[in-house]
Amino acid sequence: MKPTRTWILVADGARARIVENLGPGKGLRPALNNDFAASHAPTRKFVTAKPGRNRTNGGGAHHGIEPRVDWHRFEKHRFARGMADVINRAVPRQAFDRLILVAPPETLGALRAKLSTAARSKVAGEITKDLTHMSLHDLPRHLGDTLAL
Repeated sequence: MKPTRTWILVADGARARIVENLGPGKGLRPALNNDFAASHAPTRKFVTAKPGRNRTNGGGAHHGIEPRVDWHRFEKHRFARGMADVINRAVPRQAFDRLILVAPPETLGALRAKLSTAARSKVAGEITKDLTHMSLHDLPRHLGDTLAL
């Protein structure tokens, strides 16, 4: 009988890794040969120090124009979309049977929104925590009942 391969995507807005479990008692191991990291800068690097100015007609008053996009948040969402693409491309290859998503709420929402229907059907659990700083050795105790190791 083929073991059930479970992928666990552990991500935040800038870092991610995918580990796998091949069944009870098998522990965790890296599913892919690499971890993922975004190199986005803080918001202050994307915008000028002061908002632009706008002069209204008549009164000569100047009003600050706030940026309409939080570039730091935009980059985090873009990173989450990229991770969803990695998962979506793995589904047709049958790289995993089940998927567990571990991420902070905002990243989890962005991931969920970009997963294909086929990938969403494989989601067996979600944990709304940032566990990207956990070592592979310490990660199992934080997964709780979501994954029986």
